[in-house]
Amino acid sequence: MTTRPRILLTNDDSISAPGLYSLWRALKETADITIVAPAHEQSGSGLGITTKRPLQIKEVPWAEGTKAYSVDGTPADCVRLALRVILSSTPDLVASGINRGANSGRNLLYSGTVGGVIEASMHGIPGIAFSCDDFFAPNFIRAETFIYPLVQYVLQNPFIKGTFLNVTFPDHEGPIKGIRMAKQGQSYWRETPQVCHHPEGERYYWLGGKWFDHEDEHEESDIRLIKKGYLTAVPIHAQQLTDQDEFDQRKSSFNTSFEPLFQRQSLRIASGVCTSGIS
Repeated sequence: MTTRPRILLTNDDSISAPGLYSLWRALKETADITIVAPAHEQSGSGLGITTKRPLQIKEVPWAEGTKAYSVDGTPADCVRLALRVILSSTPDLVASGINRGANSGRNLLYSGTVGGVIEASMHGIPGIAFSCDDFFAPNFIRAETFIYPLVQYVLQNPFIKGTFLNVTFPDHEGPIKGIRMAKQGQSYWRETPQVCHHPEGERYYWLGGKWFDHEDEHEESDIRLIKKGYLTAVPIHAQQLTDQDEFDQRKSSFNTSFEPLFQRQSLRIASGVCTSGIS
């Protein structure tokens, strides 16, 4: 790509999050950037969208003349409104983050940071979701060094449509050992609900969470590599949701197994017997 790429930035930690500023700073010299991010933190929103109330877009002052907007909704809302309302042309890439806390393992499914990139991928737009493994003291400054090279790689070496890159920075002290393409791990935050009692007697719960290391974690998983000090990049395919192996193996027997139900239904209808369903 010879011209400056057009990049849309979003996140789930809000328009005022330090990680978003670091993401912008890492790309501002090499790309034309527009920022559309949630007005308030939307961690854990995944690919959720807002349908029960109207959404507001507000322009937000940003450094060096960059156009920035807040949306009082989810990251997926932000990307949708950016593509349909704010931007005059389709961006070359959507970058989301830098998230405080890792989107490694199965946590990916809950992440609003990832949700924004999945929304982009469903529109055929390349994307990268960035996160730091350290939740309490993420080193965004160190992460900035690697952001443009990763963006440049994706733009110059496009993935198939529907595939995006999930990038996680390790939290160990010292230099990052290297960059590794990885497999998405299976470890995750397991719920640990804490019961609380309202003064009027009602119960309520804080869902909470405790880290669960999966016993069969692959050596090339992002979980294992991050612990060793590597920056990981996992190609995630979000467009083809069908389990093709199961479809191929089960289609014939599955369809055949239900034919007797519909044959009985047809006989009842032919004989004038009304049914409220298949039985």
